[in-house]
Amino acid sequence: MDYAGHGVQNQVGGVEVYPTPITLGEQVNIIYDGLLSKSGAQDLFLHMGFGPHEHWHEVQDLRMFQTGRGWEQTVHIKDPSRLNFCFKDGADNWDNFSGHNWSFEVHHGQG
Repeated sequence: MDYAGHGVQNQVGGVEVYPTPITLGEQVNIIYDGLLSKSGAQDLFLHMGFGPHEHWHEVQDLRMFQTGRGWEQTVHIKDPSRLNFCFKDGADNWDNFSGHNWSFEVHHGQG
């Protein structure tokens, strides 16, 4: 599943990603206002990695910051394959989009 559109932003399952399409070498902002946020999470982490859906690499957990729009984090796109992510809270509850995770193709820019 590829949720990347051709607009300035893309929102599915309480997640907003911009800019889309996602381009190698640039930064992307991820805003989360999904199930964990609505359940009162006090801490939220972006669990992310690059590569095919079933074989992520460069996996990391990044603490998200609560803002007026939801929980936010900015990610530098340094891998040319796919950006994959889901979310977890401080109590180890997960939102992985019903097992699908969020996954975006990384574009290589102009030319």
